[in-house]
Amino acid sequence: MQRINHDIKSGQFQPVYLLYGEERYLKRQYRDKLKTALCAADDNMNNHFYDGKGISVGEVIDLAETLPFLAQRRVIFMDNSGLFKSGGEQMAEYLGAQNESTVFVFTETEVDKRSKLFKAVQSHGCAVEFTQQDENTLKRWVAGVLGREGKKITESTALLLLNKTGTDMENIYMELEKLICYCMDKEVVEPQDVEAVCTTRVSNHIFDMVAAIAEKRQKDALELYYDLLTLKEPPMRILFLIARQCNMLLQAKAMKNKGLSNKEIASGLGVPPFAVNQYVNQASRFKASVLRRALVKCVEAEEAVKTGRMNDVMSVEILIVSVFEE
Repeated sequence: MQRINHDIKSGQFQPVYLLYGEERYLKRQYRDKLKTALCAADDNMNNHFYDGKGISVGEVIDLAETLPFLAQRRVIFMDNSGLFKSGGEQMAEYLGAQNESTVFVFTETEVDKRSKLFKAVQSHGCAVEFTQQDENTLKRWVAGVLGREGKKITESTALLLLNKTGTDMENIYMELEKLICYCMDKEVVEPQDVEAVCTTRVSNHIFDMVAAIAEKRQKDALELYYDLLTLKEPPMRILFLIARQCNMLLQAKAMKNKGLSNKEIASGLGVPPFAVNQYVNQASRFKASVLRRALVKCVEAEEAVKTGRMNDVMSVEILIVSVFEE
């Protein structure tokens, strides 16, 4: 990211940029920064945008070889082309001797770092990975976004927001926009504001559902299930998420028993560090044998639906009622 900022500030650009990784918000922000810096606002002749797979590489190369019309450069933006996973050899070869007046900006979610195209970008341009940000960075960013609107938020309230939204900055930003509108006449964003307007991730509903089942609160568990159905979540996806939660709890329990740190457990589970305590605490309520049996029941519920012995809504309903029964 520093490299891109430096290039924009100096006006000395690389012939090719690759922005890749899971963090969509930052990728979009830096792609737009490059667009603003590279492209004249009223120039529709020298800026080109491709989105998705199935792009004709030969056609793009022909375009790249065309000199810009009354402009310093021609800029080609390619989003989620898939070329960094397969089929990018022709483009990789071209980047070794591309037209000096053309700049490529690739934006990808997944790349194969062993591919010829990825190595070509590293050799001739700039490849920047955008990963999920850590808890402290996200809290500072949340405070900064709200601060620009004249609002404040405590660290604990920011953490509550992150627990509801997850670490995806695009999702967090949408929830912050809702908060800013809701708290229009308030200076400080409070926990009740977050609870009132911020959408809870489906995975959080599943977490709460499993907690309710573990505590024998079947009514609460079923209400959460019906809430998800109201939100148009398919029963089979809910079943998958319940099974996934049980599997993560089983892993958390095993890693904790091995003496792993919270940071190591977070890495193993693929969850942000601030969420680890929730998983470890919930896992401690179950015996490993109970979690393994729950996984078996999830498989049996799926099979009952696929074989037509039970409809999907009822199958998951019965699972919720019986999954952790001794």
